[in-house]
Amino acid sequence: MNPLSTILSEPVAQLGASIITLGHALAFGALLFFVLLVALVAALWRSAKARSVAAAEAADHARDAEARMAGILQAQAEMQGRLGTVAEIFGARQAELTRSLGQRLDAMTGRIGQTMAEQTRSTHESLARLQERLAVIDTAQGNIQSLAGQVVQLQAILSNKQTRGAFGQSRMEAIVADGLPHGAYEFQATLSNGSRPDCLIRMPNDAPSLAIDAKFPLEAWNAIRAAEGTDAQKVAAQSFRRDIEVHIRDIADKYLISGETQDTAFMFVPSESVFAEIHENFEAIIQRAHRARVVIVSPSLLMLSIQVIQAILKDARMREQAHLIQGEVIRLMEDVGRLDERVRKLQTHFGQASKDIDDILVSTSKVTKRGQKIEALEFGAGQGTEAEDPPKREAPGARAADSKTGQLRLRVVEEDD
Repeated sequence: MNPLSTILSEPVAQLGASIITLGHALAFGALLFFVLLVALVAALWRSAKARSVAAAEAADHARDAEARMAGILQAQAEMQGRLGTVAEIFGARQAELTRSLGQRLDAMTGRIGQTMAEQTRSTHESLARLQERLAVIDTAQGNIQSLAGQVVQLQAILSNKQTRGAFGQSRMEAIVADGLPHGAYEFQATLSNGSRPDCLIRMPNDAPSLAIDAKFPLEAWNAIRAAEGTDAQKVAAQSFRRDIEVHIRDIADKYLISGETQDTAFMFVPSESVFAEIHENFEAIIQRAHRARVVIVSPSLLMLSIQVIQAILKDARMREQAHLIQGEVIRLMEDVGRLDERVRKLQTHFGQASKDIDDILVSTSKVTKRGQKIEALEFGAGQGTEAEDPPKREAPGARAADSKTGQLRLRVVEEDD
């Protein structure tokens, strides 16, 4: 037996019931080596392929990178060109902006200067007007001071009964004289009982006269104004109420005479403020005057009453002149009647003239129609000649026959008309 075969057939291991010999182990090792070798070759091939793919990819990447780099360089060049253009545009725009800003600053400086000049002029004018107003205020202040002095003088006048009565009398006389005609009133007239009212207004149609008293107890009123404290004011108010009631009773006793004066008399208060104060705080005085048939009037109410009396006097004068107005109206109606008669005659003349014109129009219409018929007859003869044959010579006898025929036609048309 071959020693190599013997060696290869020697068992080296036992796996279960199977006996593994050295030959088997060598064959398995050879097979394993071959498998490993194939796997190594495959791995080397895959590695080489991967390296080639990687190299190709790297080359592609390199080419892409070069293309991108070229694009970037081109874009950079274009960007540099655009930046240069933008820089030029920015430079031009900056120059324009600088020039525009300079122009606007110049214009603004001019406007500011003009505005400041106008403001300065306006300020000077305002100061001038202010000085004028201050001068007016100074003048008004002087007038106020003068008026204050006059008020003091008026207060001194009103503190005296005689001067106070003269003040109320003068104001009442001014109102009456401004509103009524001369002769419709009388100042300081004497009544049948010997009393003398400040004013007596003559009413129309022999009606009783209206008496007006202008004496007002102003001392008690001044005492109310000068009173300090509640007790002093109450005392002054009672004194004022008592004086007014006495004055109202005196007016009713002296100036209300049956058949000679009106049933009511006026008590004139020369101040609107005093009149308002009486009506606001002294209602009892108003009621007492009403019962005594004495009407308390202020300057405005007296003026209104005078206007009413003036309207009454005017109405009375109108009634007195009513017969004159009636006569004038009668004569006016006579004139209107004559005017109506003359207008009717003129209308008759116009009607006759219109009828004559209508007759004339009828005659002119007939004449026009006859002329149109004659014109149509001549035009028809000429047109027939032109339409039938061209013009030619005719014998004198034929022309005379045609003329006779035309006259005959004309006579027939006239007889028909």
